[in-house]
Amino acid sequence: MWNNTHSRQRNRNSLWQYANPSLFMTVSDRILPYLVVLTCCSLAVGVSWGLIFTPDDYQHGPNVKIMFLHVPAALMAINGWLMMLAASLIWLVRRHHVSALAAKAAAPVGFTLTLVALATGAIWGKPAWGTYWVWDPRLTSFLILALFYVGYIGLWKALDESDQAADLTSILCIVGSVFALLSRYAVLFWSQGLHQGSTLSLDRETHIDNAFYYPLVVCIAGFVLLFVTLVVLGTRHEIRLRRLEAIRARRS
Repeated sequence: MWNNTHSRQRNRNSLWQYANPSLFMTVSDRILPYLVVLTCCSLAVGVSWGLIFTPDDYQHGPNVKIMFLHVPAALMAINGWLMMLAASLIWLVRRHHVSALAAKAAAPVGFTLTLVALATGAIWGKPAWGTYWVWDPRLTSFLILALFYVGYIGLWKALDESDQAADLTSILCIVGSVFALLSRYAVLFWSQGLHQGSTLSLDRETHIDNAFYYPLVVCIAGFVLLFVTLVVLGTRHEIRLRRLEAIRARRS
């Protein structure tokens, strides 16, 4: 009985030990080269496969190929915020600084992907709907999500005390998560919206053709790896800045 309890405790400790900044820097330094290689390979294969080697759609022609950028960017813009939510909750509960810094590092990446999704969606919307923008429920909630990204980044910059900034941005992240979920599921909530349903589906009637499905999956994998790589790099940068501030504080 004691051995089982001790084993569970050791597993919990081994999980949370990566919240130690020094260990995080050591481990991330080892895995970063592999992440970079995997990211570059998957993006190169997925994007070139999707844009060059897939056929034109019978209805939308070559415009359909915008989905190889739009869908992965939109997916990671939403899931990036949800990753920030998880990291923020860990900060509020466990007070691990790496989690707060990871959320901070993820925000500019998620905001950039949100802009990419909005821009590619507008490019798609012009030939498909006759306009670059409509106040569709998903598009509107996605735009609000972009504004939350701006607010989150701005709040970090506006506050000098890092723990206070982490607390307030974590609360903002929790509130913004409502719009992240609305962006993901707005098509289910409001059937009258113009935005199509899920591009990837287990339903054979709505599932896209395999000629588009497989390169899209590779593109999504590439964007996931890109997000992870950039967040790891950003977190490492934030840790270095925090260490530099501590050194300056001791010297002053």
